[in-house]
Amino acid sequence: MSMIQVAVTPDLADAEEMQSILRSAGIESELHPAVDQHPSALGDIPTQVLVDEVNLAAAQDAIEALTEPDDLIGEP
Repeated sequence: MSMIQVAVTPDLADAEEMQSILRSAGIESELHPAVDQHPSALGDIPTQVLVDEVNLAAAQDAIEALTEPDDLIGEP
């Protein structure tokens, strides 16, 4: 199974919310830090949401259908 990035969220909480959206659509996902972080550093960091390559299009559709444009990265 080849995992591919479907999104990057600004923090772990948003990544977990996106993972929940994917799970409700029947798509398994994994979360990984998007940047290196020192083990003693505090605070959330950008997080990658990864899905199996064969589920990429379905995952993008599920995220797009269940999120508002304001929720995407880069929007205040």
